[in-house]
Amino acid sequence: MDVDDGTGRLLHWEQRMELPLLMASLVFLTGYSFVVLAHDAVWRELGLAVLLLTWLAFGLDYAVRLRLSGEGPRFVRTHWLDTVVLVLPLLRPLRVVRVYTAVQRHRGGPRLSLHARVIAYAGLSACLLGYSAALAVYHDEHTAPGATIRTFGDASWWAAETLTTVGYGDMTPVTARGRAIAVGLMVCGLALLGAVTGSFSAGLLQVFAGEEEKEPPAG
Repeated sequence: MDVDDGTGRLLHWEQRMELPLLMASLVFLTGYSFVVLAHDAVWRELGLAVLLLTWLAFGLDYAVRLRLSGEGPRFVRTHWLDTVVLVLPLLRPLRVVRVYTAVQRHRGGPRLSLHARVIAYAGLSACLLGYSAALAVYHDEHTAPGATIRTFGDASWWAAETLTTVGYGDMTPVTARGRAIAVGLMVCGLALLGAVTGSFSAGLLQVFAGEEEKEPPAG
């Protein structure tokens, strides 16, 4: 298969699948919410079935793009975010970030500036990661001996203070998996905070530089 032809097919497939995969991501998160929060066994089983179906959809998409790319095993490295999303289901809602630009394009409106897009991406990622982490931690912690995170409200508060790097310490995970989630959330929080502050600072510098250029020369 010709390389250019393969690349064109891959791009065409990705463009066609962007919005369906966005919906699948949100459906996955909804299914996981039922698994964790529902008290009725029927709803939990329904949520589990939704998880399996959406996971199958992502796996099929990944397999098709792997074949269309013609890269072979190198595809795993060059598309590392998709690989991580496939292995770690709770990160699947991060695909929303990937389709954000496509949604703007389909609306036909003006594109946001680079700095505004970075801030929007980071904010969207923070909300999705925070909710996913709260679900995962609540799932592991609320029945653990000596746990301080007993309700989903506790888990949401913990996720907010951890993601923003505040860390009051009033609630802490006691299980190994809960602590692993906490480490990942702290790393993500620092990365998102750095992206937002860096982009905001760069945007301000760009504005100030433009104002200086508009000023008439002295004398």
